[in-house]
Amino acid sequence: MATELTTKTTCNKSFCKDYLLLSPKDVGFLDLVMLLFSEHIGNRKFIDCPDGTVEESFGHRFVIFISILAQKILHLVDKPLGWLGSAIEFLPNFSDANGGFFMILLNVVSGKLVLPNKESAEFLTAIGLWDIRRDLDSRIKHDDPRYTSALAIMAAKSAYENQAYIIETVEKHWKMEFLEYFDCWNDYEEDYTTQGFMWSDKTGESELIGISFRGTSPFNAKDWSSDVDLSWYHLPGIGKVHAGFLKALGLQKSLGWPKDIQTDDRKPYAYYVIRQKLKERLEKNPNAKFMVTGHSLGAALTIVFPAVLALHGETDLLSKLEGLYTFGQPRVGDKRFGEFMKEVLVNHGSRYLRFVYCNDLVPRVPFDSSNLLFKHFGDCHYYNSFYKGQVLAEEPNKNYFSILAFIPMFANALWELLRSFIIYYQNGPEYCETFTCRGWRVIGLLIAGLPAHGPQDYVNLTRLGSPELFKLSSHEKSINDVK
Repeated sequence: MATELTTKTTCNKSFCKDYLLLSPKDVGFLDLVMLLFSEHIGNRKFIDCPDGTVEESFGHRFVIFISILAQKILHLVDKPLGWLGSAIEFLPNFSDANGGFFMILLNVVSGKLVLPNKESAEFLTAIGLWDIRRDLDSRIKHDDPRYTSALAIMAAKSAYENQAYIIETVEKHWKMEFLEYFDCWNDYEEDYTTQGFMWSDKTGESELIGISFRGTSPFNAKDWSSDVDLSWYHLPGIGKVHAGFLKALGLQKSLGWPKDIQTDDRKPYAYYVIRQKLKERLEKNPNAKFMVTGHSLGAALTIVFPAVLALHGETDLLSKLEGLYTFGQPRVGDKRFGEFMKEVLVNHGSRYLRFVYCNDLVPRVPFDSSNLLFKHFGDCHYYNSFYKGQVLAEEPNKNYFSILAFIPMFANALWELLRSFIIYYQNGPEYCETFTCRGWRVIGLLIAGLPAHGPQDYVNLTRLGSPELFKLSSHEKSINDVK
């Protein structure tokens, strides 16, 4: 209880109009059950909100209950999940470092056994083992409508890896200029939880600067907790925004979102260091544009970054924003936030392409209903398991949990597992799936939609999807609607 009270009293919330913060760490099950039967949610020690806050809707209280329960479960499995992830990453990297399984035995005998180095350019995370591709598709040229989206997903996928891997990928595989790697501080987690990188793609006289945020680690329970958390802050003039994503980008306990801060090299905040680096690069080439991309949690940060730029009146920077490209993006804010972001993108002529592959679970959280605030905005570029795309207002089965969708989802998961063995013959060797990827496909037979969140299918849809669908963005459609 002391932890909860300390959090409530020491975090300055004057930067926002309203807030609802869930803290499941110390809540007991009985306390949680009582939430369902009392509309005075402000009295609950695990909910931080303005005094006297009342929630009359049982449906809303029930979803808060589910959110906190899910976070409690994730906290319980945090260490075992981390151990499992470490084992899954260690074994393939250990084998590669020693030249294969049979060489391990020889190296043991000869005393030359090599342990994998997590900082080397050869080390792969679980995401990297899922999809080992590093090269861009040589068939997709700069004038192809798919080009920027295909580049974006490769950057979003690469952001999961270490700095050495990213530098080698950008410089040797993409033949582009690497600019910066970011390892940034989260004031609330008191840890370096936010990573990303920046690069430059030059073609003749034109330059496109890219920013990519790292996404949700599949074996990090804290990342998954952020995805299911319903906490929010109401930012004046913007709307209600997911608290976890704001914290990951650089929200500060004592100051909130000041326009400028005194930088601390030991504890850099993602928003401020990226904004500064972006300004420095654009000063060298005022004609350059920049794009922002990310997968999963990284996709959410992709949306919040320009929102805070707009909050601070950074119109010069926003005028250089070519587009936002998100893959497997969770919901970020309420309807008002969506309207605000549409206005920002339309006013600055920026594209927004939100890609959703098939039954991917993450774009369908946090839960969206008439009682809740989290909404997607703009069009959904939706692709089925045959990589056939549609531009829709919302992804099908928008909240995932549906009795009618249950059988089709698991049938589709079985097809995706079968497809992993034949796609090589259909589309070529670069589409061959790893054993790690197929292992996730098997998990999909138990939790349909979980393997659909991986980067493999998002890379595939940008390469195999119809070029025509990549020409239309939410911004361009909005302009046409106005006309």
